[in-house]
Amino acid sequence: QVQLVESGGGLAQAGGSLRLSCAVAGRTFSTYAMGWFRQAPGKEREFVAAISWKSGTSRYYADFVKGRFTISRDNAKNTVYLQMNSLKPEDTAVYYCAMSGTQIATMTEGNYDYWGQGTQVTVSS
Repeated sequence: QVQLVESGGGLAQAGGSLRLSCAVAGRTFSTYAMGWFRQAPGKEREFVAAISWKSGTSRYYADFVKGRFTISRDNAKNTVYLQMNSLKPEDTAVYYCAMSGTQIATMTEGNYDYWGQGTQVTVSS
């Protein structure tokens, strides 16, 4: 059984930072690309960032987080991270990590096989 467990969410002030973690169990972590998505109240879930398999050579970001967020992975710990800097109130959302069915980093939600339960991030102004 594949499990993804996010942590690290919470309350931050605008301009502050948070680091999200997502620990994966039940599947060979290094073999698959990973992604982060988010869903704000009343809005559809949207892509945030993705990283390719193994060394994570390929990384993609949504335009609204470029230069502020960084995705990374530690295959020894079966964990993917999302470092979020210069947070804005509009970054408030539930953040989900997801494991792709392929090695390729992708923005397409349908390419992800497994999802975490989500972690709340709230940014105050």
